[in-house]
Amino acid sequence: MSSAATSNELAGLILQLLRARGSGKTICPSEVARAYVPDDWRKHMPAVRQAAFDLADAGRIVILQRGKVIDGRLAKGPIRLALREP
Repeated sequence: MSSAATSNELAGLILQLLRARGSGKTICPSEVARAYVPDDWRKHMPAVRQAAFDLADAGRIVILQRGKVIDGRLAKGPIRLALREP
């Protein structure tokens, strides 16, 4: 599986999980990794975070820390993902 395919799959999964969660709700990147590969999810966290950064750069989602929108690449500690509100 190519990294582009993996990135596209993870981006799609992020959006799918966010839509299922509902407007105004957030998910943890680890939820995406667990849904992607339940038994070995931890090693996929960097790819999940990168897919989230790409979606945020494209304006599709926002990355939050302590309830504030941030640049996820600069985050220290846990982050949450949310759909960008119109």
